[in-house]
Amino acid sequence: MSYTLYLKKGEEKRILAGHSWVYANEVQKIEGKDKNGSLATVLTWDGKFIGKGYINHLSKIIVRIFIREDVEDTKELYLERLKRAYDARRALGYDNCFRLCFAESDDLPALIIDKYADVLSVQFLSLGMDMRKGLIVDCLKELFNPKGIYERSDVNVRLKEGLKLQTGVLYGEVPEKVIIEENGIKIAVDIRSGQKTGYFLDQKENRLAARKYCNDKTVLDCFSNTGGFSLNVATVAKEVTAVDISQKAIDSVNENKELNGFTNLNTVCDDVFEVLRRYRQEGKTFGTVILDPPAFTKSASEIKDAIRGYTDINVLGLKLVEKGGYLITSSCSHYVNQQAFERMLIDSARIAKRRVKCLEIKSQAPDHPYLLCAEETSYLKFFVLQVD
Repeated sequence: MSYTLYLKKGEEKRILAGHSWVYANEVQKIEGKDKNGSLATVLTWDGKFIGKGYINHLSKIIVRIFIREDVEDTKELYLERLKRAYDARRALGYDNCFRLCFAESDDLPALIIDKYADVLSVQFLSLGMDMRKGLIVDCLKELFNPKGIYERSDVNVRLKEGLKLQTGVLYGEVPEKVIIEENGIKIAVDIRSGQKTGYFLDQKENRLAARKYCNDKTVLDCFSNTGGFSLNVATVAKEVTAVDISQKAIDSVNENKELNGFTNLNTVCDDVFEVLRRYRQEGKTFGTVILDPPAFTKSASEIKDAIRGYTDINVLGLKLVEKGGYLITSSCSHYVNQQAFERMLIDSARIAKRRVKCLEIKSQAPDHPYLLCAEETSYLKFFVLQVD
């Protein structure tokens, strides 16, 4: 007999509004018995059907609902969900590289699929999805006929699900580097060991938008990683300097620089905070400064420390912007919401003694859609400020 969970009175409101997560402390009682990771039915306290999802007794999120009708998790259901997610991206013009499936936003919680040319990079982030890895791979082969499928389930959230971190080829051939095209430029993506699933696809529209603020300017790109922003703005800038503490990242920037034939892109392997302070002491300024740091916090308990880190880096960045120039600044931590990030920027401008105007506020790319009912799916903040 499969599991049936009854929620405590009142706990159904958030889920009925479209949220997927059922927390263990929201459950009044559990009836039935099945193996962990099996499909479970969730009911209101008085027995009304809410939905179905995979159960995991080891996780604080005991069920992630993804079926809202009284049906089963068949292969046909997966095929329909994946095709719908793909068609939605294709309708927006995505082709060569994009997020094909964004977990809860595509009604497949804990499943991430990114397309890099003819290779798929996949993350299985819950017990239920991990147990159906073979089924999902079969669906991807049937729908998309990829050259290869690579697993990048090396995300710490799996540990909370009682799962080990795991990577490896699931199907076909996966080359050491996959060449993608983004906004008219070529980028070599290391799917096996690059950041996230290989590359930060969520900023691609923002990298294109950044170009108009870098036209014929000297640009400083901080936390450059493999050079997404640097390469995009090098198409229009006078000179670009990419800074990252990782030599591997800087090597990737230089590889991508050669791939596109750019001669106006320089690289610096060093700690960004130290570089900004050194440039300040040397009196250097730039027409545009880009800040795209890694998440300064991965838990709610570290928000204050994260805000201090964001303030520090944005103050340093603001001090290096020429009068009338631009600061382009981002945060990828969902724990620091847009209001908190904007307040931090106000404080940073005051501390730096610079008057700023906000020209653009953007979020993650449309192939990373977020649910209004689930703030956890919204994480990227992108601000363009003009600095007087």
